Amino acid sequence: MADVNTDTPIVSAIGLTKVFKDFWGRPKAKAVNDIDFEIKKGEVIGLLGPNGSGKSTTVKMILGLLYPTAGQLSVLGRSPQAVESKKEIGYLPEESYLYKYLTAEETLDFFGSLFDLSKEERERRIEQLLDMVGMSHARRRRVGEFSKGMARRIGLAQAMINDPEFLILDEPTSGLDPLGCKEVKDLILMLKKRGKTVLVTSHLLSDVEDVCDRVIILFGGKIRAQGTMNELLTVSDSTCITIPTLNQPEMEKLLANLRKDVADGELSVSHPRRSLEEYFLDVISQARKESVETSGAGAGKIAEYLSAEDDKDKVLDTLIKEPEAVVKEVEEPKTPAADTNKAVDAAEFLNSLTDKGEAEQVKAAESAIAEEKKQAMAEADDKLNSLLKGQK
Repeated sequence: MADVNTDTPIVSAIGLTKVFKDFWGRPKAKAVNDIDFEIKKGEVIGLLGPNGSGKSTTVKMILGLLYPTAGQLSVLGRSPQAVESKKEIGYLPEESYLYKYLTAEETLDFFGSLFDLSKEERERRIEQLLDMVGMSHARRRRVGEFSKGMARRIGLAQAMINDPEFLILDEPTSGLDPLGCKEVKDLILMLKKRGKTVLVTSHLLSDVEDVCDRVIILFGGKIRAQGTMNELLTVSDSTCITIPTLNQPEMEKLLANLRKDVADGELSVSHPRRSLEEYFLDVISQARKESVETSGAGAGKIAEYLSAEDDKDKVLDTLIKEPEAVVKEVEEPKTPAADTNKAVDAAEFLNSLTDKGEAEQVKAAESAIAEEKKQAMAEADDKLNSLLKGQK
């Protein structure tokens, strides 16, 4: 890959705007509205915002999939449409669109061939990537058989087959288990150490906080806040002091003479920080208070019929008030000569469920019905065997 000048921003946007128009060419939605930002070499940047805030549109313009309506945008010092730029970009979309009839190995080989990698180089990288994402054991399985998490891992490997200078990861931990999430975050930090530049979009703010140097928060197509984690999350009007554990007398002495009492222990003074999630919600809440327009989803509330607390009790009452229907279903497989005392016991058992917890009631009822069916089938089998023996 070509070296990128460290003084040249990986991405530079000035007055970037994207307006979607209707069939007659009239403005329909201003998805991105006059934003300025830069992404420097070696940074891990988080692009955040609720649905419809302009994140995906911004990413598509960076990838050259959409043309800006106004403003200037350069990627790796060139136009986003330049083929030379695309060779140095790795992209993991929000949904992994892969050829389901290709195996994991064939998928990576196909994408590697698009970058004109030699057969030997493709084989070497495929082996390393499959091992890195924990998919070596499934290298010859078709991608269409994979779970979402497994497909996500192959998608991540595909995004790095060309050893890109600039990596764009859209919801990289979506569908992954906690271990997979940790592996992806460790990978991002490793890429940063190698001097790679990573743009992450995610709704999992804790993941962003763990790996990103800076974040850009969008709402209504405009940048509402941007900066480093310390700049945005530090609460500067209070101070946090971390010291070894002390008992009450020592704590009182500490308040009187702090340095003297903890001279032998580690003492650090810093400002407390709120979580990225708290800060993010504050930014969006303030934007909504200012009546900022957005083409995305707004705040909502739970539908009344979903929040009814007594619906589960109604289902249970129906089960208890109509034990005869349950007993009838249990009795159907039985022969006319079958013992009916068990059916009566089942009815009495269902009526007694009112004194038990909800979960135990449902579980016990299901067990009783299953046991009755099992016994009925066994008795029917015995009678059938007796009849067959008599015919012989």
